[in-house]
Amino acid sequence: MTLSEISVDQLSRSGSAGLLLDVRSPAEYAGGHLPGAVNVPLDEVEAVAARYAGQDVVTVCHSGARSLAAARLLSAAGARVQSLSGGTEAWHQAGYPVETHR
Repeated sequence: MTLSEISVDQLSRSGSAGLLLDVRSPAEYAGGHLPGAVNVPLDEVEAVAARYAGQDVVTVCHSGARSLAAARLLSAAGARVQSLSGGTEAWHQAGYPVETHR
């Protein structure tokens, strides 16, 4: 199975590539996440993957490794998934805005 990645610039330009699913820990998410992202930690993704079947989803983590793992699980459950290449680290380095909940 080949998983698709989306760059931070592509995601920013697209406006809406689907549901943004941040798979980092709640503490990492609270420290800063992409606007509109929903937090489902990687260790919980498999249990809820079926609810995203048929949906467009972009998975996000700090650098891209966890989001690829989540993308595999979601894709196996029937979601159309892209993983954010470089994660929130690349998003932040590109100067795009983040939301915080501290």
